[in-house]
Amino acid sequence: MPKVLFALTSNDQLGNTGRKTGFYVPEVAHPAQVFAQAGWDIAFVSVEGGPAPKDGVKEGDTVSAEFLDKYADALATTPTAQALKAEDYDAIYYAGGHGTMWDFPHATELAQLAADIYNRGGVVAAVCHGPAGLLPITLPDGRPLVDGKQVSTFTNEEEAAVGLSDVVPFALETALIGKGAKITKTGNFAEHAVADGRLVTGQNPASAARVAELTIRQFAGA
Repeated sequence: MPKVLFALTSNDQLGNTGRKTGFYVPEVAHPAQVFAQAGWDIAFVSVEGGPAPKDGVKEGDTVSAEFLDKYADALATTPTAQALKAEDYDAIYYAGGHGTMWDFPHATELAQLAADIYNRGGVVAAVCHGPAGLLPITLPDGRPLVDGKQVSTFTNEEEAAVGLSDVVPFALETALIGKGAKITKTGNFAEHAVADGRLVTGQNPASAARVAELTIRQFAGA
């Protein structure tokens, strides 16, 4: 049974706004459903371990409600990357949520785990603000993982549309371009995901399930 590791932020503060944030629940719940239906096992990791802060829970989202109920214990006791071994996972999926913007770029142990999964033939996936976790990942030759690859992420236009361009510590799309990524995108908040080899990325919450589908396909074809 293949196994996917969802990487979650440990940051629950939206900058200095006084507002709470965390991982965006639908960006885990909906792809988790796709993985589970395809026969994959599901696990979690967070930057600091312990309870993973949640954001984006909406009334009427039964998929997310069922997910939170099923995985309540696992989400309350997430391990850190240092406690895990790359050989136990076939894919790592960096979930979004604005919290990622503060801790994913500096999560070097998580980045090394992802690099090890990738170098063993696994898939690295990310959606929305999750690609912030791709920034510190390097290949054995020292190049950034995203260098020269097609990458989709929450766009600068989408950040402006939600009014947080001046709250986040940096512009994610711009930072990925700085690492050599070839950004591919569509209109604000529309579904868009891309697979470039074993790197799979999606633009926004609407793209999360599609990222899971592409991850499964890329793993099968690896």
